[in-house]
Amino acid sequence: MDLLSIFWMVVKVIVIFAGVMTMVPILIWLERKVVADFQVRIGPNRLGPFGSMQPLADAVKLMMKEDITPAGVDKALYFMAPLLAMVPALLACAVIPFGPTPWARITDLNHSLLFSLALSSLGVYAIALGGWASNNKYSLMGGLRSASQMISYELGMGLSIIALLMVTGSLNLREIVDQQHLYGWNVLRAPTMFIAFLIYFICGIAETNRAPFDLAEAETELVAGFHTEYSSFKFAMFFMAEYVNMVIISALATTLFFGGWSGPGVSFGADVLQSLARGQNIETFIVPTLLGVFWFVLKTFIFLFIYMWLRASLPRFRYDQLMNFGWKRLVPISLANIFVMGMFVAWRSGWFSNGGAS
Repeated sequence: MDLLSIFWMVVKVIVIFAGVMTMVPILIWLERKVVADFQVRIGPNRLGPFGSMQPLADAVKLMMKEDITPAGVDKALYFMAPLLAMVPALLACAVIPFGPTPWARITDLNHSLLFSLALSSLGVYAIALGGWASNNKYSLMGGLRSASQMISYELGMGLSIIALLMVTGSLNLREIVDQQHLYGWNVLRAPTMFIAFLIYFICGIAETNRAPFDLAEAETELVAGFHTEYSSFKFAMFFMAEYVNMVIISALATTLFFGGWSGPGVSFGADVLQSLARGQNIETFIVPTLLGVFWFVLKTFIFLFIYMWLRASLPRFRYDQLMNFGWKRLVPISLANIFVMGMFVAWRSGWFSNGGAS
């Protein structure tokens, strides 16, 4: 890799990192306003237009608060947990195609879907370690709840994605989006794909510990759950990691089921690399690239709005209801969906008409 390639890689990392981190305070402010509107309240309205500077004031407050380390904590794990929550969530952004050209993604891996899911799943270790290392019974209970919850709902999420992979035949996120650009959104591409999407998104909400699945925090039962003993910047890292994970789950839903960057005005797909390699005018790709990023961000924000809508509308599950819903509802439905999807793929490939011959 030459110096120019390294330079552009660093530029893309900085731009995408800045974009994702910029979305965090926007989402914090937007969620407060949306939930306030749902509950017929005013919400933030003192700092800046419509209270838009409130997240900045909260950040300054958290930075100025005393950083307290309780007695009896396992200091190594206690300090590592917030980093383990934040860093993998940001790394998962590296393989998501935000637009149709190489400018709109950091790297292109053949197994990018597996890479992003593996990194986003590491958040359970941060929560479990943070809860255990805090030397607090409420934190420990929150960590244990989160660990069992994430393990349970990751199974349903993985099974829903298997149904998707049976149709697309690829673990490469870029190729999955390119297929949708040519053949239509995956959510409409097969009879039961909408069920796979619903299971994925429900499990994604549980993965991020958001209402109505926020049993790991459960203020009415566990004070603040796994981060009860965290303060100042360490608490802020847990807080930001939650929103970054929301962005990742929403971005993957957009990428896997709703066409990613495809939309009106984006007129090319998988052939863009060959076009650039042939030396065609690069300027002709700038507008479609920006449009692709626009459609991607718009779709992602729709899913983020649904996160906020659910928080304002639904009560929290009991813990037994949470586990029963995952194991007795979502997992059996996902397995049945895989069976139906297999029958559909076999029928489409002509397996039945050929008498089962390969």
